[in-house]
Amino acid sequence: MSGEFDGLVAVVTGGASGIGLATAHTLADRGATVAVLDLTIDGLDDRLYGFVGNVADRHSVDAAIAAIADALGGIDIVINNAGISAIGTVEETADAEWARVLDINVTGMARVTAAALPWLRRSGHAAVVNLASIAALNGLPQRALYSASKGAVLSLTFAMATDHIADGVRVNAVSPGTVFTPFVEKFLTQFEDPVKERAALDARQATGRMVTPEEVAGAIAYLASPASGSTTGTVLDVDGGLTHLRVRKS
Repeated sequence: MSGEFDGLVAVVTGGASGIGLATAHTLADRGATVAVLDLTIDGLDDRLYGFVGNVADRHSVDAAIAAIADALGGIDIVINNAGISAIGTVEETADAEWARVLDINVTGMARVTAAALPWLRRSGHAAVVNLASIAALNGLPQRALYSASKGAVLSLTFAMATDHIADGVRVNAVSPGTVFTPFVEKFLTQFEDPVKERAALDARQATGRMVTPEEVAGAIAYLASPASGSTTGTVLDVDGGLTHLRVRKS
């Protein structure tokens, strides 16, 4: 598969850790020139080009995207990975938190894509991949705001795919299940019994384990690849069977 993305420039938002970093490495391994756009870019290896930017700020996004295109000669692929979590019911979540999470998780994707469109339209292999979540289509406890934001990402994906198909820009999404990232690993440490809590997260998936960042990255790379030129307006679940399988426990 090496060389699959030769000559293409990819932007990965939130690419300094977790799923974003795994995706950046996967695309670079397959030949892409990869720009990581994140709040902090410390510790990136020399295969990746780091650019500081905040997806919640339009001026920051516009400046960062222009700098990437200028430095790397254009933009062919955008991976909208940057996002934050939220825990609570509608009763427990303040208005300010609704505004903050939706601004980052939904409007942030729109900002980045809008800023990149002038370069995407010039590409012969333009692709956008948005990070959704199985929370969009599955009722998870105390995830009202997060689920709403990811439901909006699905709708946004279909709308952008429709609006920009005539521009030659494909738009798809990946919906991961529970992914074992450094964020989740740190999250588990707050519990009295982290081992028990991890076992509960593993058990959510029909496969009996959490999804790996590399597995999500592989799905993103598939949708972003020039080899998937007829795939647009599609959502790919990478969820260990959580959404559709009901496995009997022995």
